Amino acid sequence: MPFHRFEDFESQYLTPHLSTGKAPVIEGRYLYFCLLHKNAGTGSELHYHPNELLIFPLRGKINAIVGKDRRIVSPGTFVHAPAYARHSMKATEDGHCQYLYIKDKTWTVVGLAENEAVPEKAMTVEEVNRRYRVGERDKHKSVIGKSQAIVEGLNVCFYPIIESLDAPRRSARHVNWIEGERLAFGFYEVPAGYDEPEATSQREMFIYVLSGKLQARSGDQTKLVRSGDIVHVLRDSAYRLQVQSPYARYILVCSTPYLENRIDNMTPEEAEQARLQVKPN
Repeated sequence: MPFHRFEDFESQYLTPHLSTGKAPVIEGRYLYFCLLHKNAGTGSELHYHPNELLIFPLRGKINAIVGKDRRIVSPGTFVHAPAYARHSMKATEDGHCQYLYIKDKTWTVVGLAENEAVPEKAMTVEEVNRRYRVGERDKHKSVIGKSQAIVEGLNVCFYPIIESLDAPRRSARHVNWIEGERLAFGFYEVPAGYDEPEATSQREMFIYVLSGKLQARSGDQTKLVRSGDIVHVLRDSAYRLQVQSPYARYILVCSTPYLENRIDNMTPEEAEQARLQVKPN
């Protein structure tokens, strides 16, 4: 099924001993696509993980740290956390926050404390929720060894894209494209009359509609999608997006060749360490 909405999935705490963040998780072959919610004044302790992370706020403000760089981030600013980068995301005191949260699948969505070594086997979301309740960091026994968290030497990881999600419309099709090692992020603004040509996707993609309406094709299925709808496109699958409203804004995230090659060529031992599940929703 290529069409989804987050409210159709159960919301879970992703790393309860380190974060108050709760999200539904849509799982593809190469990436996790989530919508994380944090109540005002709460969030995550400083932590890291072996996978790359993309963040795009939809509501509220985030007190964000990546490496040593701390900023207040609002909807319209994209945040990139490279693999192993130390980071923290907390909702500011003046309101709840909600943000798109995308990770590659070389590791689970469960994070590691900043002073913790990478374990021989990752915990799944189900396992970490059976073991801990929110805030029970003192009950967590960190894996002894050298942390691989990167704190120093990171480049700028914050990318202002648009003043707000209801900013005035642009006069022409406009795309902001940011590509990391494993994941890529695109912010699309498209006026009526412009149709993306039908194509075969070279990458796995998730498309999230911010505003407007799109006639979306994924594989052999077609649907009129609007704000909050998600389109999942498998690699080597046909797709097409046609604007059906005066204007549309949407997010597109996808895997990179590096990520696909790494996951496709994982040894059974590596896949077991990462607790990799390769069957998409």
